[in-house]
Amino acid sequence: MQNENNNPFPHKDTEPTAKRVEDSIKKKFHKSLFSRFSKAIVEYELIQPGDKIAVCVSGGKDSFAMAKLFQELKRHNKIPFDLVFLVMDPGYNKENRETIEKNANLLEIPITVFETDIFESVFNIEKSPCYLCARMRRGHLYHRAKDLGCNKIALGHHYDDVIETILMGMLYGGQMQTMMPKLRSANFEGMELIRPMYLIREETIKAWRDYNGLKFIQCACKFTKNCATYGPSGSKRMKMKELIRTLEREDKGIEQNIFRSVENVSLKTVIAYKDKEGVRHRFTDDY
Repeated sequence: MQNENNNPFPHKDTEPTAKRVEDSIKKKFHKSLFSRFSKAIVEYELIQPGDKIAVCVSGGKDSFAMAKLFQELKRHNKIPFDLVFLVMDPGYNKENRETIEKNANLLEIPITVFETDIFESVFNIEKSPCYLCARMRRGHLYHRAKDLGCNKIALGHHYDDVIETILMGMLYGGQMQTMMPKLRSANFEGMELIRPMYLIREETIKAWRDYNGLKFIQCACKFTKNCATYGPSGSKRMKMKELIRTLEREDKGIEQNIFRSVENVSLKTVIAYKDKEGVRHRFTDDY
């Protein structure tokens, strides 16, 4: 288990951690965190009256920030909806499990924990174990959330995840696609996935974490020591992070343009595309 690096407490404060964290969301990080969180929910219509949302807490900075933002939204929002803070234990070691539970208690997040054996199931898989693990985790989350009466699960993917995914699809997958702000489940009827952190920058989440002196787990799986992310060349996603940082340093606005590229697609200027049913169309079809 690796803890994300954090600076010491930037200030001495005698009030409870949860209260301080909530105040930081309402004040210092209101514009960069809460306003962007609310904007994504409104712009992409992520929440409807009567929803019961399983907020999936993996133990990292993104999911814990999302949980606190949901609590703040629930406290002030006029739309009636319910929340369950769902933690899936895929086979964490004792230290990881204790860190997640400690942070949930510290931040006053009433988590519901359930256990699976996903790590054991994928440990000996040589080809794309991370991809398989992610699919299995998603399936277990949908299943447990539905059992709890939820109709949606919320994941903590942020703006940087979105633009990295766009580039990864182009450079490594040979396709133009993005990480959608919401998706209907193909395997669990009536269930939907939402990403309310869609417009929030990762650097803002890190700043919020460090300002409050919080420590979260980063990579908790059994592949951590051999994970490409920590290897000499880094993972594909890490390469995308560095590429985007380099481009942004040279030309401001690159990040925003990558994000907007999937909002401004002109079907008249692409060679081919697939429609909602997966049917492929070429420009020569009606040339």
